[in-house]
Amino acid sequence: MGIAERKERQKKEVRESILQSAWQLVNEEGWQNLSIRKIADAIEYSVPVVYDHFENKEAILTVFNRRGFELLGDTIKAAKEKHTEPKQQLEAIAYAYWDFAFDHKEYYQLMFGLGMPGCEELANVPELVSFISVLRSTIADVIKQGHSNADAELKVRSFWSMIHGLVSINLLAPPHTHGVTKDQMNRMILKDFITGFIRGLTE
Repeated sequence: MGIAERKERQKKEVRESILQSAWQLVNEEGWQNLSIRKIADAIEYSVPVVYDHFENKEAILTVFNRRGFELLGDTIKAAKEKHTEPKQQLEAIAYAYWDFAFDHKEYYQLMFGLGMPGCEELANVPELVSFISVLRSTIADVIKQGHSNADAELKVRSFWSMIHGLVSINLLAPPHTHGVTKDQMNRMILKDFITGFIRGLTE
């Protein structure tokens, strides 16, 4: 291995070490408490070394943000592929999205820390575009099957906004369970939402 190849490998190793340490700190202390100084201390390097690989903390968060949307996209795509009927696919996507939010809270909180992504973010994050494409195609298939005149783009935003709102409410203030487990109540809420949404697509 030549000198150039060795330096490049070492650079990648340090970069990955920075990301691994950052992720560990996030899990221990939360996104808000992450700092370049803490990352440098964790990997036992100087602060300038971290800045050699990432311009600032936001650049590190961007990496995790993209990883989060990639993971979410892969998750709902896998859920969709388990079914062939559009309505079942959309229902499976809803449940997969819900489970992702609660199974990967750290990712989800970063991905939506400032609310729903806007048009500019949609255009600049390929992983986000891929996620939206899966959702859009599924909703369009449900509309087509129901011979509806619903606007697919509007329904994509409606679906995403409503399920994100339900997730956010449950993450911040779980509902009273009234004799059932929290998971059962969450499933009941989600089932009520997706049943009504699909009905609206086909009317």
